[in-house]
Amino acid sequence: MRKAAVSLLGLALLLPTGCASAVGASPDGDVANYDSLRQLRAQCAAQGKELALRPGGNDRRLSGYECRGK
Repeated sequence: MRKAAVSLLGLALLLPTGCASAVGASPDGDVANYDSLRQLRAQCAAQGKELALRPGGNDRRLSGYECRGK
């Protein structure tokens, strides 16, 4: 019974990570790595904007970045 409860708790903790971030879905979750930042920068450029770190944003998370007008 205890193993089942631990398994359900683990599954419940993993479910929110499957949701898309405010920036968009990424195969790496919300991790800001070279490839994900390159894709986000290209999306911003397609809108005529620049990729910038939000005020107080975490530079290791995609959600810490935003597209800003030039």
